[in-house]
Amino acid sequence: MWPSEFADRLDAWYQLRTHAQQLPPSSALITINDWWLSTPWHAYHLHWDDVEDWPDPWTLLSDNVYCDVARGLGILYTITLLDREDLACASLVLTEEGYNLVLLDQTKYILNWEKNTIVNTNQEVKVKRQLTQKQIQAQYL
Repeated sequence: MWPSEFADRLDAWYQLRTHAQQLPPSSALITINDWWLSTPWHAYHLHWDDVEDWPDPWTLLSDNVYCDVARGLGILYTITLLDREDLACASLVLTEEGYNLVLLDQTKYILNWEKNTIVNTNQEVKVKRQLTQKQIQAQYL
């Protein structure tokens, strides 16, 4: 069950990062993906046209409103804060097809697609908009 209080969400997110830090890459990614996809879903909250005004990770947890973009942003924040060399090439993208996905190593892993799985593929994804870990680190962390 998703924590209703901000302090509990903050603690759960800390525990998620602590646990994921110790897992092999694919297990860490599945754990992170599943955690964020268990958030209460809302149809619209964040929009790519407002990327400059997107919340930092703590505000995202405080707001407690999670559309597909917000979930992807949470996944990207979590991966970025792990500061793991083997998870260092992540980005949140809006695809030409309208999906909001988190890509690692270009398209080796695709998150924010469905729960209990990460897509492992070398398939080409047509990117319309993108937010990288480097941009996250420069702007928020």
